[in-house]
Amino acid sequence: MAVSYMTEEGYNKILAEITYLETVRRPEISAQIAEARDKGDLSENAEYDAAKDAQGIMEAKLAQLKNLISNARLIDESQVGTEAVQILNKVKIRNIKNNAIMSYTLVSDSEANLKEGKISVNTPIAQGLMGKKVGDKVDISVPSGIMSFEIMDISI
Repeated sequence: MAVSYMTEEGYNKILAEITYLETVRRPEISAQIAEARDKGDLSENAEYDAAKDAQGIMEAKLAQLKNLISNARLIDESQVGTEAVQILNKVKIRNIKNNAIMSYTLVSDSEANLKEGKISVNTPIAQGLMGKKVGDKVDISVPSGIMSFEIMDISI
């Protein structure tokens, strides 16, 4: 797996999720498996099958999170500038076609959350904005075609 850049906040959020899965979910699922096993014949026991499936999904998620953490590199937020677009910048852009104004914060894949206005630096829009300056106009290829944006502001 490639190196994953993340903020300290994102790193701590993943650590908290790992702790939750190990200390709360794992024992809950083990108890469900034990309870289902106590009900007898496992060959026709839907509760047992569901608990084993949940265990497999949870363990896979746990392994994925641990792998992400092991390859994480924390970003020194004090070194983030606003001269040109880079990770952790909040970028205000104007869609040249319809004048819609949008603001996005560029973050790592693991911290992306569109509801919070955080997009991954690996998305087509973020890739098209990287390295650009206020006033620059960029044409970005997205699945629906080409979109043109003007960079209005770069902040932290």
